[in-house]
Formats: sequence, structure tokens, C-alpha cells
Amino acid sequence: MERKDFLKNGLTALGLVAVAPLMKACKKTDTVADSGSGSSGGGTSSCTVMPTETEGPFPIKNPSGYVRSNIVEDRTGVPFTINLTVKNTNGSCAAIAGAIVDIWHCDRQGNYSEYGGTSMQATDYTGSTYHFLRGRQVTDANGLVSFTSIFPGWYSGRAPHIHVHVYNASGVSKLITQIAFPKDVCDTVYTTSSYYSAKGVADTLNANDNVFGTPSTDLAQEMADSVTGSVSGGYTLTKVINAAF
Repeated sequence: MERKDFLKNGLTALGLVAVAPLMKACKKTDTVADSGSGSSGGGTSSCTVMPTETEGPFPIKNPSGYVRSNIVEDRTGVPFTINLTVKNTNGSCAAIAGAIVDIWHCDRQGNYSEYGGTSMQATDYTGSTYHFLRGRQVTDANGLVSFTSIFPGWYSGRAPHIHVHVYNASGVSKLITQIAFPKDVCDTVYTTSSYYSAKGVADTLNANDNVFGTPSTDLAQEMADSVTGSVSGGYTLTKVINAAF
């Protein structure tokens, strides 16, 4: 099964991950009133819960084991800082301290750690030493978590993205979502950095992505608020994550 088919059609059976949580995660439950092209940075700042998205097919298997800010491990790519601020839609979108935030994304070649050796990902990273580009942090007094990573690559059928799972301080899940990237920044990275240029630009636009583009209104909420920097100096992503606590 292709990854794009998993995301488009849902999951009936997959031995690598638990079926029930993924089926729940695949269901979109939130609606968004904002609009946006997704061709540049600038996600919406309205006090609306971000859309719920699938956490699969490659969620973190043991997130509590990866409490860290630097998630690079042995991966190579353009340096990338990820700054996320969690806000509470049930509290006038005030910043939330003490929220638990997990993130994960693929490497420059489009592969995820902890999985592989299947038709969904040929490269096998199921060994006990492969946990790259996965991490957990707890928000500070300003609702902020920061991760050091590399600019994500892409794989066929999906636009570039980062997965985010937010919990309250007690570990109760509050939101599973994804973050989209401005196409112009991605194209610059994928065509001018020697780490990525052999593969070239992503084959799927944000608007055609089967997560961000369905429904099309989701993209405005899930687009990064900003992605700034350069290939030589690295990039910084900022995003406000609105969740109901």
C-alpha cells in the first residue's frame, strides 16, 4: 500500500502500528472558516482549533522516550529550527504552559525512523537505533517549544509537512495535526541545496495534498505562520498551535 493511499483511503489493517488510534486520527473533526492560498507563509491567527489530521502511518512509538530539543541525530540536511506556541481556544487563545508537544517528520530522502522495509517505505529503519527526527518538549510560560532539526524532505503523494501531537500536562491527547510549508521556500531548498537537489521539488502541491487539501479550507489553518532564513544559514519555522484545553 502506498502512503498516499493510506492517507486517502484510511487503514483497515497494518501490523506496524495500532489500528484503532490511527483510524481515529484519520478522521477530520474540525472545520475552519478562514481561507488562504498556501503559496506563502502566514497561517491564520484566529482563535480556532486547528484541524485534526492523521498521525499515521508513522507516529512515534515511544514519545516519552524522546524528551529532547535536538532531534537531528545522524541525519543531514539544511539546519531547521521549529518554534511552536500552543494556545488554548477555551481560554481566549491564551498561551498554555506545561503542554506536552510531540513532533516528527521525514528526513531529506522522505523516510521516517522506526519504520520501513515495506511497500509504504522501502528503506528499513526499524532497528533499535533509529529514532531520528522525533522529539517531545513541554511548553514554557509563554506556551513555546523549540526543536532543532533539518528541513524535511518529501515523498510521493504528499506535500512537505511536519506532524504535531499536543497533550495536556496529564498526558491527555488534545490535538493531532500537521504543518504545511510555503512552496517557494521548499522549492528553494530542494533545488539549491546539495542535500536535496538530486530529488528535486515535491511532486504534490499543498492544494492537491490529500491532507491539507481536503477540505481545501484546512490549508489556511495548517500553513506555517512563517518560514524564514536561507539555505546557507538555515531556516526557522514559527507556528501557533490552537487547541482546546
